[in-house]
This record gives sequence, structure tokens and C-alpha cells, in this order.
Amino acid sequence: MLPLVPVVRMSRPPVPSRASLGALLLIPLLVAPPLRAQAVPGATGAITGRVIEAVTEAPVANATVRVVGQELVVQTDAAGRFTVRGVRTGIVTLDVRRLGYAPVTKGDIAVSPAKPAEVLVVLRPVDVQLAAVTVRPEAFPPQRPQATPVSTQAYSAEEVRRQPGAQEDVLRAISVAPGVGVTSAARNDLIVRGGAPFENLFVVDNVEVPNINHFGSQGSTGGPISLINIRFIENAEISAGGFGARYGDRASSATTLTLREGNRERLAGELNVAATQYGAVLEGPLGDKASFFVNVRRSYLDLLFKAIGLSFIPAYTDATAKAVWRPTARDAVSFLTIAARGTITFNNDTDSNRVNNAQVLAPAQDQYFSGLTWKRLLSRGVVTTTLGRTWTRFVTAQRDSLLVPVFESRSTEGETTLRSDLAWLPARGVEVEAGTIVKYASDLRYDATLAGFARRDAQGTPRQLRVDTAFTALRNGTYAQASWQARPRLRLSAGVRGDWYGFLDNAVRLAPRLNATIRLDDATTLALAGGRYWQAPSYIWLVGDPRNRQALRPFRADQLVAGVTRLVGEELKVQLEVYAKRYGDYPARVYRPQAVLSPSGFDDVTTDIPFGLEPLQSTGTGEAQGVELFVQKKLGQSPFYGQLSASVNRTRFSGLNGIATRGAFDTPVLANGVLGWRPNARWEVAVRGRGASGLPLTPFVTQGTLAGTLDFARYNAQRLGTFFAADVRVDRRFVFGRQQLIAFLDLQNVTNRQNPAPPSWNPRRRQVETQTTVGLLPSIGLNWEF
Repeated sequence: MLPLVPVVRMSRPPVPSRASLGALLLIPLLVAPPLRAQAVPGATGAITGRVIEAVTEAPVANATVRVVGQELVVQTDAAGRFTVRGVRTGIVTLDVRRLGYAPVTKGDIAVSPAKPAEVLVVLRPVDVQLAAVTVRPEAFPPQRPQATPVSTQAYSAEEVRRQPGAQEDVLRAISVAPGVGVTSAARNDLIVRGGAPFENLFVVDNVEVPNINHFGSQGSTGGPISLINIRFIENAEISAGGFGARYGDRASSATTLTLREGNRERLAGELNVAATQYGAVLEGPLGDKASFFVNVRRSYLDLLFKAIGLSFIPAYTDATAKAVWRPTARDAVSFLTIAARGTITFNNDTDSNRVNNAQVLAPAQDQYFSGLTWKRLLSRGVVTTTLGRTWTRFVTAQRDSLLVPVFESRSTEGETTLRSDLAWLPARGVEVEAGTIVKYASDLRYDATLAGFARRDAQGTPRQLRVDTAFTALRNGTYAQASWQARPRLRLSAGVRGDWYGFLDNAVRLAPRLNATIRLDDATTLALAGGRYWQAPSYIWLVGDPRNRQALRPFRADQLVAGVTRLVGEELKVQLEVYAKRYGDYPARVYRPQAVLSPSGFDDVTTDIPFGLEPLQSTGTGEAQGVELFVQKKLGQSPFYGQLSASVNRTRFSGLNGIATRGAFDTPVLANGVLGWRPNARWEVAVRGRGASGLPLTPFVTQGTLAGTLDFARYNAQRLGTFFAADVRVDRRFVFGRQQLIAFLDLQNVTNRQNPAPPSWNPRRRQVETQTTVGLLPSIGLNWEF
């Protein structure tokens, strides 16, 4: 899978200098409007939103909403809604209070004169047994939901948007969470506690989406860049493990992305240009009970890649639309759809280009996902029902230097889901969650050809693949979980999830989940969580060999997490966690008996078999352990914010040969840090640093007929060099009457470090050649709100 940030391949003709590449990424300057005006000190905007109760989501009436530092106070109406007008533009904090609820402060709210800021505030009822209630930012709630009791970090819209080096990609933005790494600087595959990227679950507005990326890896979850516009993120939450029974069919992590609603005050728009794309947004009210937003984006990567002389030209377009309708005080109906198209073209005019392109796997994709959600409030609970649909057409190919196909694949994967979830408070101190999800994959079609020399068995014998098949798949997951406040400072939770896989010989798997939370004092919490997690094999793995449908079954991960969290004041959190995972029934590779299946992205199918298109058996085992430290400072009364995470990890897997070796994503040391400063409402400066031990590496065979393929006799015997990158971002806000312009400069890899990348095989010279990533990569972005 090609990177959007090109990797320097030494076997290719020299590419233009990084200075010229940086100049090209400053293209947004050429389309920027002239900045003749300055920010207006007296400019104001509005904040609208809702205050609801945790768990039941019932509206909280008569709550007091105060803008911190400004003499502005309002109360919520019977529907829990409020509007604060005359708020000075910039980033503000709300203080929300209601008798009988723990008061909270919600920060990082961006106020613009162009349109109201939409916010959602969640209040938790006060347990009468508790001696005191402490005011804390909402990001540090005194009690985690039972669905995500441990190992979970939540990021607000502003925290995601302003992340240095994120390239407007929500997955890159949240990759700074503890225990999370990436496979390379050019991709956003998340490595969570040593697990493969295909072990990660992504839920967007209650729809489980297999892959949320342009040019996404089939059968996995990563890609070069997310297709979700980062400006629509209301909240991003990633749970690295120990999550409750609500989430299933994934063995490592669960990430939930909630998209905001369109504003209900007036019609508004945005035009934006960023590092890789430009786009437009329109939003506003639909009558007095509904709102909408629509967005269209297109990349200009084709222009950039042509200008710097690359022989492969990627381009993508995406569109997003969401509408929310609240016909009654108890009902809310929302509809979301996101569609995208990505294409790759090649310049094969010269022999050199054809040789270079022969090492590139070219994916083209059409995709969409949609969700229709009805939320109904009960007297002491809420029922949420979502009808979802995901669909992707993959057209993937790689040709040799004579343009003869080496790999060709045309496939579609379409799945319809219906899920319903209940959250209920049957008695004081008791919370119950229950639900079910049915998935019917009605459109699974695979037509693939892989040359024999690119698909050799363990003895080196070519095994050509030719498959043309279609099938359907039906599955169901049903869960229940209950939480009990056993003592004023002790909460216990137990749940169970059952999954039925009709397409895997009617396999049934049960997954118990347990967790306990102990409040040692008003600021310190001890949490324990454990459980079993099952995951079905990806659909494409089932067609890699005629026996895979019978040989593969769901694999499992047993997880145990223990952690302590200390809140220091209202803005600082310190968290220390230890974890252990043990895998069983993991897909093991028959043709590579040293290895389990661990695909991420594929650059070149001639080096290894792609997408699990090979014989597999559910006999692999593995384990992962680690210790994580996380410190986070929220933006509040102090103008500084930041976070620091560091972890020590160990991952081992065993294939068919039974010998434990390093996991493909074993990262012994991982560290991420972010530090930001907002001196006033106009300026913001942030820096991000990332460091990690290099990923394991399998060297090439350099002699004989197998030269240029990976030497699995030395599977993961080597390791890439240490990765380090520092990114800097500067934001500046300009106000022009009722319009606002946000301009930012993003300097990725500001130290100009040449980080090591996996080596490549030069077929002309028949030798291994070193690769490094691009050094300093500057870009400028503009967002005009009107």
C-alpha cells in the first residue's frame, strides 16, 4: 500500500529536494485570501448545546451554565438546551452545575463569530453516600463508564484538530495515547499493546466500520489517511484494552468516534485547504427541530506527486453528510453517510518508471458507510437502535516491468448491521447495559490472481492462486453487563458477551468481562479489569485457500489490566497501568510456519504473500505484557496543556513450528509527548515528540532463485533503527466581522531526521538497498468560516 508521504527509495531516480517538496506543500498560500484585517478584540460568538444525564441521557433542566472568566450565565430549558450569546471569540471553558449532580467544567470550546459552537455536557448524579464532590474537567470524570473502565483516553474536538503532525487525520491525532504506536510515519495503522492493526475496532456514530481510510488495507484497519473530516469530530475515545461487553469481535482495542451535529442557529459555511486536500462545508438548521451539515473534499496529491516527479499518482475524493432531527423531547433521529473514492494512476513512459512501478501495489477503492440511528429516552434509561451499512469495492493490482500482471484482485465487501443497545438504571447504585447486533454480509465477492513466484510454499515451490468466488456471512453478538456501587468507594461490574458466527460452521463463543473500581481517596482511583475477547477472521482470509473456511475459527485474547489514576487539581492526571494479553487460536501461516498472520499495509507483493491469501490454520499462540505511564495536563486556567506517555512492552508469537519469536509489532520502548501554549485567543503553539524502538524486521534472501523474497528462516531476527520525530504547529486566528480565518503552519519532522524504513530489494542490481523516510515536511492550512 503506497504511502501518502513518499518514502525515499534509493533504487529510484533522485527525487526533488526536500526543500522543493516543502515548497509544494505550501500550495495553500497561493489560494489564501489577503489578510488586510486584524483580529477584532471585541468580536463575539455564541455557544449552544445540551446538558444530559450520564447513562440515561435524559435532559437536565435548570442547570446553570457559566462561561469561565466572562460575566455570562444562562440556564438550560426543559429539553436541557442552552444558548450563551456575546461570548468573546477564542477558546473558552464552561462551568456547569445542577443541584443533585457533580458539577463539571468543559474546556477547549472554540468560539467563532461565524457560527455557534455546539457542545454536549454530561452530568452524573451525586451518590448521597459520598462525602464530597470535587469539580473536575469533563475529560477527567470521577467515574469511568462501565463499557470502558480502564486504559481509555478521550480527546475533544480541539485536542484532535490542533495535534501537530497529524495531517488532518484523526487516527494520527489519537496515536499519542499510551500503549499506541504506528507502523510507519507514512501510515496510520495503530499498534495497540503489540496487537496487529486488524485487531482494532472502530465505531463511528454507533456504526462499526471495517476501515475508515482512503486506500485502506483490505482485511485490516489502517491506511495512509482517514476519510473522516477531522473538523466534524466531537469526541474521540480510544480504549487500549479491558473494555466491557458492549464491544466485541476485536481482540485489542476499541475506538469510538462521535461526529458533531450541525448548528441550529443559522446557515454557515467553511472553506479549507490543508496539507493534502481542499474542501467545503455547509451547515445549518432544518426547521426548528433539526440540523444538518454536508462536506466535500478532494486531494491535490496528484498535482503534488506529478510535480515532484513520482511515477505513481494517487488521488481521492470524499463526501460527508449528517442530519439530526429531534421530533419530541424523548426522541432523536440521526442519519450519517460518508462516501469516498480513491484512484492510482501510473506514469510508465520510461523503463526506469516501469521498474519502479513494478514494486508498487496499487489500490483503487470506492466505499461508503451509512447509519440511521433512533434514540428513545425511557423513564430511567435510553434505547439506541442503529441500522448501518458498509460497502467497499477493491481494485488492486501490481505489474512487473513488462506490465505483465503479478497480482490482480477485484472484490467487494458489503455488510448490513442492525444493533440495539439499552442503558438502564433499575435501582440506586445499579447500572445495566444490554444489547444485540446482527451483521449480514450480503455482498462478498472475490476475483483474484496471484503469480506463483509471489506465493511460494515452505519448500519454495510456486503456488499460483486463482480464485473467483462469492458468499454471504451472518453473525450475531449479544451482551449484558451490570454495575453495582457496592460501597461508597467501591464499584463492581460483571458482564458476558456471546457471539455466533454462522459462516464459521455456526461457531459460538462466550466472553466474560469483569472490572472493579476502588476510590482510595477523592483524587486516587485503583481499577482492575479482565476478560476474554473473540475475533472472527477477516473475510478475505477465507478465500486464500479452499481449506481456510474449515480450518479457520475465531481467535481469542485474554486480557488483564490493573491501574491507578491520580488527579492533581482540576487539570492534571497521572495514570500508571500494567497489562497482560494471552492469545489463542491465532491464524498461523502454513507456508510460513515460523509466523502468524500479521498484515498491515503492503508495498510490494513480490516480497511476501498479501492480504492473507494463503493457507491458514487457527493454531497460533501469543502473549504481550507491558507497563504504561501517562501524564496529561488539560487546558484550563493555565495557558499550557500537554501529555506524556511512555511504555515498556514485550510481544511474542508462535506459528506452526511452535517456536516463540518477536511479534511483528513488538515495540520494547514507546514514548509520545505533546506540549502546547495558548498565550491569548489568537495564537497557539504546540510541539509533539514521538520515539520508539524500531519494529522487527525479516531480512531478504540475497542469493539463488528466492533472492528478493523475505528469509523466514530468520523471521523477525533483525530490527529497524530507533524512530524519532518532532513536529511543531503554530495556529493563528483572524476575525473579520462575522467571519473567521484560522491559519496554521505545521512542521513535520522539524529536526529533519532521516528515520529508517524497511529496506527494499533492487531487482536490477539484485541487492538490498536502504530506505529512509522524508525529513522536514512543512505545510500550511487555512480554514475560513463564514
